[in-house]
Amino acid sequence: MSQYPNSFAKEDLLKCARGELFGPGNAQLPEPPMLMMDRITDISGDGGEHGKGHVVAEFDITPDLWFFDCHFPGNPIMPGCLGLDGLWQLTGFNLGWRGWQGRGYALGVGEVKLTGMVRPDRRMLTYYVDFTKAIQTRRLTMGVANGRVEADGETIYQVTDMKVALSEN
Repeated sequence: MSQYPNSFAKEDLLKCARGELFGPGNAQLPEPPMLMMDRITDISGDGGEHGKGHVVAEFDITPDLWFFDCHFPGNPIMPGCLGLDGLWQLTGFNLGWRGWQGRGYALGVGEVKLTGMVRPDRRMLTYYVDFTKAIQTRRLTMGVANGRVEADGETIYQVTDMKVALSEN
């Protein structure tokens, strides 16, 4: 379906951050330290629970990550909003992977449930994005997806109805 591979190493994600993967003016990931994944292990435009596409990615947790020093001193916890941002990043990445044109931006999220924490002793986060809609018309390019984040196999974040669009502007 896509001209791109179904998995991506860290260097590929950094190429995307520099605008080199999908081309100038198209979907782009942020650079570190805001890049919230180390690799994408699986991506599709027709997989997942709803057959509309999915993404699975991983983020290695180490005690020296930048957010542990400032959130909170003496009680280090990864901010939950960074996990949500990682899910949004992957949703937009999938739209670019499909070959759809435009810069990505988050439009919103329906519901967010945070049931666990990421502390420095965790080893890995796994992100799961499952598209419920992928729309491309003359006027609108948008993905709608549900997502979850697991820390060492334990579900800690769940979201519904994440929306990411691509725009020529």
